[in-house]
Amino acid sequence: MASTDPIRPNIIFILSDDQGAWAINCAGTSELKTPNLDRLAESGIRFENFFCASPVCSPARASILTGQVPSQHGVQDFLRAGNSTILPDDGKTIQYLEGRKTYTEILADNGYEVALSGKWHIGDSATPQAGFSYWNVHTTGSGDYYDAPMFTDGELYTSDGYFSDVITNNAISYLDDQKASDRPFSMNVHYTAPHAPWGREQHPNELYDDYFENCPFETVRWDPIHPNHLLKEGSSGSVGSTTEERRKLLSGYFAAITAMDENIGRLLDWLEANELRENTLVVFTADNGMSMGHHGIWGKGNGTYPANMFDTAVKVPTIISRPGHVPEQQVERNLLSHYDIFPTILDYVRLGYLIGDIRDSLPGTSFAGILDGDPQLGDRPVVVFDEYGPTRMIRTQSLKYVHRYPDGPNEFYDLANDPNETVNAIDDIAFRSIIRNMNKQLQEWFDRYTEPERDGSKQEVKGRGQLDLVGGEEQAFAQDITFMRDL
Repeated sequence: MASTDPIRPNIIFILSDDQGAWAINCAGTSELKTPNLDRLAESGIRFENFFCASPVCSPARASILTGQVPSQHGVQDFLRAGNSTILPDDGKTIQYLEGRKTYTEILADNGYEVALSGKWHIGDSATPQAGFSYWNVHTTGSGDYYDAPMFTDGELYTSDGYFSDVITNNAISYLDDQKASDRPFSMNVHYTAPHAPWGREQHPNELYDDYFENCPFETVRWDPIHPNHLLKEGSSGSVGSTTEERRKLLSGYFAAITAMDENIGRLLDWLEANELRENTLVVFTADNGMSMGHHGIWGKGNGTYPANMFDTAVKVPTIISRPGHVPEQQVERNLLSHYDIFPTILDYVRLGYLIGDIRDSLPGTSFAGILDGDPQLGDRPVVVFDEYGPTRMIRTQSLKYVHRYPDGPNEFYDLANDPNETVNAIDDIAFRSIIRNMNKQLQEWFDRYTEPERDGSKQEVKGRGQLDLVGGEEQAFAQDITFMRDL
């Protein structure tokens, strides 16, 4: 049986794809059916103010694993190239995290069986890395939900079935094989849901049809199309500019989340059936947020150009549970970020001392005390930071400042009086001193942690994908932007 040592608990880390913090029933979207995420929240802590390190998948995922921001690890946009030379639309194999220490690697070096089922999308999808001994992953990171292409043991194959089911089946099969082991496991289950496509043919008919026929979607904000909205191409789907198109897209988005939720329930059931629930730390979060009509955007940070930093793009749903150990039925409102996960997990399993030599280079702070039920949080930061290439954000509980290099446009939101970020108060003289101080704090923080050769503020990141290593021989970022307004 997998480890029952309370000092070294097992870990199941569940990561969804393009799920806004709003997109969960217990966070207020009552029309969305997520009974198992609600069940997880009831048995643990739901974090109300958790932020991604960058509002797009590959940089956010790299930050979770390394504890670094994109201007350190160099993954600054979703990866259009570097996944594998054998993929026809790619042609390169790049290990974007080569030389970077990951928390999963530290776990593997210290007695954990470390496994990954699902989405990787940080380069070289065929080759196990970052400490993972089990590796069964999507070739790129998104695409059709049926017959998805995957790599395992370096071999390309086509999965059989609905992809959220496939990811869970593979994870449970691995866990079944580990039951005879005395070593603790760290199982990463990375869904592609609820990333596009959202067509009726992509998701279980009964779920799509139920939402399409019966849900009014009154709990989802819908604004006129943003003036800087980019043209969406291919499987990334359409824009909900009409009532009918909106209903189709939201039906698929909701169906993808509910189907994923059912699979999360299967994982929880497996832990309970094997009497491992109380000795397994279950972490659920999303790689980045998602606007589904909010602010007139159908996308994440790169739904517009310049990139946007609205809360719908940068806030992610996060729940952590371990009955009998982590406080239950709690809502945590402190500002936390994905770059805090690396030190937190290692501290929680009593391996935090191993990062002493790199701790000063890590921007995050452990919140393991919150998981241990310690109400004294110590010297917690009162701000969080975010970046997407030359767009950077600093946010407090009540204020947000967005700075765009080199020349703007910049934004400022008085969240206490404008929680939906409807009025850009950057030119309001009442906030002039506050904006100046937040700008200074933003620059000082990034100056401290940025590796100059990977400084995102100096990169031509357009939100259209990364093609090579920053500083490599080729153009690192795609430039093919097209605005919807130009059609």
